[in-house]
Amino acid sequence: MSTTTTTPTTPSASPPVSGSPAPRGAQGALRRVTHHHLFWPVVALVVMLLACGLRSPGFLDVTIMDGHLFGQLIDIMRASATPLLLGIGMCLVIATGGIDLSVGAVMAISLAVSLTYIDASGTGGTLSTALAAVAIGLLVAAVIGAFNGFLVTVLGIQPFIATMILMVAGRGIAMLITKGQITTTTSPPFKSIGSGFILGIPTPVVIAGVVFALVALLVRRTALGMLVESIGINREASRLAGVQSRNITWFVYLLCGLLAGLAGIVYGAPTMAADANNIGLMKELDAIMVVVLGGTKLDGGKFSLAGVVVGALLLSTLERAVVIFHISSQITPLFKALVLIIVCIAASERLRSLLASRLPRKRPTLGAGTATTSAKGAAA
Repeated sequence: MSTTTTTPTTPSASPPVSGSPAPRGAQGALRRVTHHHLFWPVVALVVMLLACGLRSPGFLDVTIMDGHLFGQLIDIMRASATPLLLGIGMCLVIATGGIDLSVGAVMAISLAVSLTYIDASGTGGTLSTALAAVAIGLLVAAVIGAFNGFLVTVLGIQPFIATMILMVAGRGIAMLITKGQITTTTSPPFKSIGSGFILGIPTPVVIAGVVFALVALLVRRTALGMLVESIGINREASRLAGVQSRNITWFVYLLCGLLAGLAGIVYGAPTMAADANNIGLMKELDAIMVVVLGGTKLDGGKFSLAGVVVGALLLSTLERAVVIFHISSQITPLFKALVLIIVCIAASERLRSLLASRLPRKRPTLGAGTATTSAKGAAA
C-alpha cells in the first residue's frame, strides 16, 4: 500500500496593488513629528526668522570681526540668555506643581547687591572684585530662593501667594540696597559677563549654554528629574512611595532663585547700572511664557528643558521682529499676544484630536492576492 506525501507550499506574496496607501512606517514617523510638543513652536520660530530675513535682507547674515561673531541671529541668541536662565528654573518649579513670581525682583536684588559691592570696594577694575560681587549676588539670590521654598514646603503657603510676597517686597529691598538711586559703577571684568566673548561666542550665550547642560545632566542623568515629575503628578502618592518631596521642592525653589540672580547679573552687566524699578520688571511673565511655549503644563508633571530653549529663542525673535517690521509701540503687546496665542492653539492636543476625528479615514484596499485567496476560501 503506497503512501503519498504532500509537501505544503508557501504561497508567494502578492505584488503591491497600485493606489494602495503609503507604508504605515512613513505615516507613523510623520505623525510622530507633527504631534511632537515642539513641532509648532519650532515651525513658528522658523517662520519668524524667514519673515524677518525677507523683510531685512541681511538679517540671516553672520559675520566674524576680530574673531568674534556678529549679526542679528547672534543678537537674538544673546537676548535669549536671560529668558532661558529664568525659564530653566521656572520649568522645574512648575513641574513640581508650583510657580515662582519673584524671579523678576530677585534679578533686581542680585544686580543691586553686586554693583553696590563693586561701587563700595573702590577696586572695581580687578577680576577678584568682580568675581566676589558675582558670588555675593548669587548667594543672596540663593537665600531668597530658599526662603520661597521654606514658605511653600514648611509653612504650606500656596506657591502663588508665597512668591508674590517677594515679588512685591523684593523691589523695595532692592531700593533699600541702592538707597533709591540708580547705582552705576565701572568694572570691565564685570561688564564682560554681559557684553564679552568667549572663543568668539557672546559670554551670555556661553553662560546660558553651560547652565542648560549642567541642569540637563542633573535632571536627566540622575533620578532628580523623575522625582520632580512624580511630585508634580501626585505629591501625596510620591511621599507615600518614599520620595522626599519637601526637600526636592525646597531645592528646586533654591535653584530657581539662584538662576534668577544669575539672569539679573547677565542682564544688567552690559550697562553697569542697577535700576531697582526696571530691572527684571515683568520678567516673571516672560519666564512662564517660555516654559508654556516649550510644552510644560502649568499643572505640573512632565517638563521639557529643550522646550524652554525653543521658547526663549521664539520670544527673543518675536521681540526682534517688532523692530524689523516697524510695529508701533501701541500695538506691540497685541502683536506678541496674537503670535503666542496662535502657537499655543496650534500645539493644543485637544485641537489636534478634534481635527483628527473630523477628517475622513480611508479604508485599506485589499490586494489582489488576498482577494483571490478569500474567493477560493468562500468557494470551498
